[in-house]
Amino acid sequence: IGLLDEGATLADVIDNCIYEHTHTGKRAFYVGDLGKLVKKNIQWQNVMAPIKPFYPVRCNSTPGVLEILGTLGVGFACSNKSEMALVQDLGISPENIIYTNPCKQASQIKYAAKAGINILTCDNDIELKKIARNHLNAKLLLHIATEDITADEEMNMKFGTTLKNCRHLMECAKELGVQIVGVKFHVSSSCKELQTYIHAISDARCVFDMAEEFGFKMNMLDIGGGFTGSELQLEEVNHVIRPLLDVYFPKESGVTVIAEPGFYYVSSAFTLAVNIIAKKTVEYDKLLPSGVEQTRNDDEPIFTYYINDGVYGSFASKLSEKLNTIPEVHKKYKEDEPLFASSLWGPSCDELDQVVENCLLPELSVGDWLIFDNMGSGTLGEQSTFNNYQRPLIYYMMSFSDWDEMQDAGIASDTLMKNFFFVPSCIQLSPEDRFSTAA
Repeated sequence: IGLLDEGATLADVIDNCIYEHTHTGKRAFYVGDLGKLVKKNIQWQNVMAPIKPFYPVRCNSTPGVLEILGTLGVGFACSNKSEMALVQDLGISPENIIYTNPCKQASQIKYAAKAGINILTCDNDIELKKIARNHLNAKLLLHIATEDITADEEMNMKFGTTLKNCRHLMECAKELGVQIVGVKFHVSSSCKELQTYIHAISDARCVFDMAEEFGFKMNMLDIGGGFTGSELQLEEVNHVIRPLLDVYFPKESGVTVIAEPGFYYVSSAFTLAVNIIAKKTVEYDKLLPSGVEQTRNDDEPIFTYYINDGVYGSFASKLSEKLNTIPEVHKKYKEDEPLFASSLWGPSCDELDQVVENCLLPELSVGDWLIFDNMGSGTLGEQSTFNNYQRPLIYYMMSFSDWDEMQDAGIASDTLMKNFFFVPSCIQLSPEDRFSTAA
């Protein structure tokens, strides 16, 4: 992890990395500012405490992220065996790991049982019976559905059970001898109606009351994820849920409240740099952004650029949702330089591998670089098998002030500190001296 002095910036790091890759092979790469994870955790503690965060490993499973968050005392929400193993290798206690996949493989339930990971989520009787057969010490969180009137109903009800079905699940659990210890719900980050939290917490209270009838001792409430990373959104959510938690789940009730902020922690911490590997000029107008056609000269070209990363790699989320970042040109260009309608495509030449449908860019050349920020959540840490796709390198960095803040707070372990080394600002570093990397 490169430790930067106060004279260095993220832009300096990117410049140095591009300088290196220009000479050694123009491979896409990430720069991860791990200091932002520290800042996000401080922000969480200031706004949301005592709600404990459990980070969903699937959001970004790179070693630097997991080690920093583990050192900060964050718990982990895992969706499969490999994620549980990754977290366990960091020495995380099983009590700080929950197994959240709604559709679990029997072999992976057995793995969780052997590892002592006892808290699992469940939303149907088939899953309940599967858990009962393979995990004798399982402690279940019933995953209840939320009702977001502004969301697509089909997607909204994909996971989570109804209040009516909770009674049936409790009857089944009682017969099977399975413990139910709490409730989980999830409100999507796309949900604009904060009233959804009010309904969900009220429903959770009903489930807790129902559990008393069956003799279950409930002690955990998981309010899920959906946190965008914005401090304003965090404060708005807290403003809505705090009064209800104080009434329905007061401190004296002994109920531990947790959440699963994933995107919140990592999205803004990573910046992706990609290289243009091919270029075409097209003559039709369908790639024009809205509003450009009226002012465009008929002789003005439209450019299609191919980059060395795409939807089968770092932009996988583009297949299911809109890209939440726009490309920035790395090279310097004049303010009055003309901009052209452009589209960006990944290296696969597949018709689905479209990264940006249309944008305005100056004319670029093969070998130029584009920068995407807010790229920390998605496929980082996963390995793609598509067409021998090569994962981008990852360069970790942290500012001296963030490093000092970790030490002052007493949360910087000796093991973690061994991974830091000092990087003077604004100098060109040789590949072997610059940063530690993880592919």
